[in-house]
Amino acid sequence: MSFFTSAKRFLLCSIIAYLILKGLFLSGFLTEYIQQIILFSFIAILTSLGLNVIYGYTGQFSLGHAGFYGIGAYTAAYLGAVFKVESIFSFLPILFLGGAAAGIVGYAVGVPILRLRDDFLAIATLGFGILVRVLLDNSDRAIEILGGSRGFIGIPKIVNLEIAFFTMVFLILVTRNLIFSRYGLFWQCIKDDELAATAFGINTARMKLMAFTYGCFLAGVGGALYAYLYSFLHPSNFDFLRSIDFLIIVIVGGMGSITGTIYAGLLWVTVIEGLRIGLPAQALEFRWVLIPIFLIMVMMWKPFGLLARRESKFLGLGKGE
Repeated sequence: MSFFTSAKRFLLCSIIAYLILKGLFLSGFLTEYIQQIILFSFIAILTSLGLNVIYGYTGQFSLGHAGFYGIGAYTAAYLGAVFKVESIFSFLPILFLGGAAAGIVGYAVGVPILRLRDDFLAIATLGFGILVRVLLDNSDRAIEILGGSRGFIGIPKIVNLEIAFFTMVFLILVTRNLIFSRYGLFWQCIKDDELAATAFGINTARMKLMAFTYGCFLAGVGGALYAYLYSFLHPSNFDFLRSIDFLIIVIVGGMGSITGTIYAGLLWVTVIEGLRIGLPAQALEFRWVLIPIFLIMVMMWKPFGLLARRESKFLGLGKGE
């Protein structure tokens, strides 16, 4: 019971937001393209939240997050094809199996590479992300249905507002309770001073591996949602630049802030897609000039992110709400 009552304000805000969005979706005021962008923003928030657990709370600099995102997407799509998933109820187990696959791979990869720190860890995770992209490009040689460089086609479009929104809300609540549990405190101690955390008896290797595995699980769930939202997967959707997108959301929102990740995720998707809609076709590539300028301005205004290590009292994500 305390799991829900401790974040009752967040649940209330979530219900109000859902009712507003549901009304907009049913009214026909939003085009199908805009609706899809809104749903994708929830996926971006959820996936970036996983990176925030890894980097923002535990201090592990990962540049391969899109690899786990892709593992979750392809696993869910493949299992859906094998078991002929076409309904919401049969999709939900597949959704979390996609996350579990990414988490298991994250655990297996994390055992050797989490011994590294800082730049060395970043390079190792970057290498893993590139490896995943190469494997996906050639996946049809092992399993034809995966499509390889042609892409995975024929995925049913199952993800709707309810699935995307409430999956995000549920996992935000789970993450919030983890952060304010003893494990979350251990993670933050490791980020602040790993040597001191070890001296106080914290099993830093185990705690870092736990955070890394959970963050990869969230990325896998995000990938599964992506697969069943867009009905098509291509290896280019999970390259290094996608990892940078998630990293930007974490840094702009503020490392160690769930609320900041929510705000920054909405802001980043709005900027990216808003420029795509607002700019004329002949000037579309100009957005890659405007976007860096926007990021520089944000970092000059808030060098540590919008809500670095702070949570919104309005959303009720802080401790003891």
